[in-house]
Amino acid sequence: MANSCGATILLLDSEPLTRTILHETLERAGYLVVSVGDLGAAVDRLRRMRPDLLIVRPYINSMPGHMAAQHLRVSSPGLPVLVIDGYIDDERIHVRNAVHKIETFPRPFVRADLLEKVKDLCAVHK
Repeated sequence: MANSCGATILLLDSEPLTRTILHETLERAGYLVVSVGDLGAAVDRLRRMRPDLLIVRPYINSMPGHMAAQHLRVSSPGLPVLVIDGYIDDERIHVRNAVHKIETFPRPFVRADLLEKVKDLCAVHK
């Protein structure tokens, strides 16, 4: 199944198993996915590519995902960010995300719901 916007996604997840599952889920939906396991690799990739979406897990190398996203946005301002996190009911997260313009998606997730959210965020960036 091809995605409707031909988007490229940079996936930043330090957990290899979760990264593989997310990568395969997105790739099967037709997205071009570049997966990296640490912040340094993500910075390197952003020097060579302009993804339509950055997906980040809540912690990357002991750094909160939103802080990693802010760091990466220095070289890619306006890059949509989706943090996949199991703790989205916390008011602090909602405030932080509003300030930094970061979307949060609940974990565990339903595949179809995740793909719909990704499609919406990629369409905004196009």
